[in-house]
Amino acid sequence: MILLTPTSAFFQDANKLLLNEQANWVHLKEFARKNAANSLSVANMLMGMASILCSLNGHHHAACWLVLIGYLLDLADGAVARQLNACSALGAKLDDFADFTTFGIATSLILRTPSLLDNILCMLYVLSVFTRLCFFSSGIPFMYRGLPCIYSSAILVCVSLLTGGNMAVLRILAVAMIIFMVSQSFYPHDRVLESQAWKKVVYIGGIAMVFCPSFPPACVYYLLWSVSYILFPTSLWSCKV
Repeated sequence: MILLTPTSAFFQDANKLLLNEQANWVHLKEFARKNAANSLSVANMLMGMASILCSLNGHHHAACWLVLIGYLLDLADGAVARQLNACSALGAKLDDFADFTTFGIATSLILRTPSLLDNILCMLYVLSVFTRLCFFSSGIPFMYRGLPCIYSSAILVCVSLLTGGNMAVLRILAVAMIIFMVSQSFYPHDRVLESQAWKKVVYIGGIAMVFCPSFPPACVYYLLWSVSYILFPTSLWSCKV
């Protein structure tokens, strides 16, 4: 009996330790499930912050490509949240804040010059993104009211890359994007990763383009992708199509 007691206690302790490890593993998986989409939103925000720093330090090319990486992350975070059944109020707020950072502030800085009018245009662009994110709920399932800022941002940075930062072109384009964002037009939810296979291929192509940023057709790919959403929103990009 004296010999059995320590052995029995050892197995009991080992069993408790195993159960604790299993419980910790379950908690860890649940934490990962709930925060996977939030991690993508944080990554999007970090891309925006890095783009801001690049713009302020004169690294125009890097600033634009960081915004395009944020574009991919933003398309993924909502899909991940819905697939993992992890949608939350915190996630929605985090996504909006990341979008404002990357597609509002970071994108507006490509319009920044010493000119007072260009700086006013920067502020107007940021305010239009803020308005679009905060006040433009369509109230209709699967529909946005006003052009999603992710597409206006992608168009601006792609044109900036292709034209070498031609301000005359960018000013006209920025005004057009502001009008699209604050308009009352309806645009479909673009659940690229939850729709047809060809849309997923388009997304994978976008990821591939990130690895060849010095190749001019890479940003043309994103430009055509974004322009097609404006020109053919329902026929091509509706999540019901």
